[in-house]
Amino acid sequence: MNRLLSSINKELLILKSDTVGLLFMFLMPLVLVVVITAVQDKAFSKINKNQISILIVNHDTSEPAYQLIEMIKESEMFMVEEDNSVEREDVNNALLEKKRLTAIYIPDNFSSSLIEKNEYVSSLMFADIGIAEHPEEYSLTETAKVNFYNDPVLQETFYYSIMNMINIYIKSIENSLLLDLIYEQMGVEKISEDFKDAVFSEEMGIVQSYASNHDIIPNTTQHNVPAWTIFAMFFMIVSLGNSIVKERLNGGFNRLKTMPVNFTTIIGSKIIVYIMVAVIQVVVIFSVGIFFFPVIDLPKLILPANIFTLFIVVLITALSAVSYALMVGTLAKTHEQANGIGAISIIIFAVLGGIMVPVFAMPDLLKIISNFSPLYWCLEGFYILFLKGGSIIDLLKVMLPLLFFILICQIITYIKFKKENII
Repeated sequence: MNRLLSSINKELLILKSDTVGLLFMFLMPLVLVVVITAVQDKAFSKINKNQISILIVNHDTSEPAYQLIEMIKESEMFMVEEDNSVEREDVNNALLEKKRLTAIYIPDNFSSSLIEKNEYVSSLMFADIGIAEHPEEYSLTETAKVNFYNDPVLQETFYYSIMNMINIYIKSIENSLLLDLIYEQMGVEKISEDFKDAVFSEEMGIVQSYASNHDIIPNTTQHNVPAWTIFAMFFMIVSLGNSIVKERLNGGFNRLKTMPVNFTTIIGSKIIVYIMVAVIQVVVIFSVGIFFFPVIDLPKLILPANIFTLFIVVLITALSAVSYALMVGTLAKTHEQANGIGAISIIIFAVLGGIMVPVFAMPDLLKIISNFSPLYWCLEGFYILFLKGGSIIDLLKVMLPLLFFILICQIITYIKFKKENII
């Protein structure tokens, strides 16, 4: 035990002198988690809090066009500016000059085309029930359609959502016109407002629920803090990998063979020290999410109810990171190789593992490949606790692949040390 404690003290002194490694393990992930969470949170808030700017160019003076504009305003998702003097071919330039993110152009035949289409649809309906002749084929021309424009900086997820929303508004107006027309052709002078309200009522709308065992609402903090904490833990490879390479190259491990210290004690002390470092990383980054985020108007990190289960996940994640760093340190022949292979591989693992890009958004092939990233399984473990309120039983399917990964890394490390006669 005394020898183990002495070896741990030695490792702590070595780690203390590694300024670059400490910066990578603590400062870099702290900056990343704050910046990325802030950017994502403000981006989503911008969508949800009436901050998407839109330029509306309306060349139609009929009621349906004004109804569409009113619906856009009432949605409270846009900062609306109207400029009806702009021609269709100039809308793009007007959007950029006015520094707006989106724009729509309503052509002068928008309303009349909707009415023509509805007349065709109603004629089809009456023809089907045998009280009218089948109408001639009709199709809406491109010039009658509303044009949507967006600044190239707006991500496609946002502009597709906006386009779909505007399309729903147009369909609502179209359906209302169709009802009026059908009633008119049936000889009813005016459709009752009660009937219209009942048809277009939103009472049967969608209620959002989360597939979770607790009441915590997912937000950017609950996603990003665990994700970038894992990234930070695995980036200990810069410090630990270099430490292993250094002791192999300068004969430090061979000198230990002449001393009354078991090699297992030396490796064990490194594992213990860096697991302690990983736990400190978790405490520091989680503390930032809990105490600092609310100060800068970001959602507060809410810890899972079962802290013991969280501690288990942290330990297995830390052991995965340490085992991988040990393996890379034993396989690398130079410091440059340890740094290059280590850092690049962690970034690749992070991309494939869902740290930087959600796995569900990846092509099918990459979804399969992501299963080979240890960061994917670590992230799944944290998500089960932070987002789904899962239990230790739910974590088994995540922990087993990680334990297998740890075993493989440890076996490779052992074989390499044995081959070099270090053990």
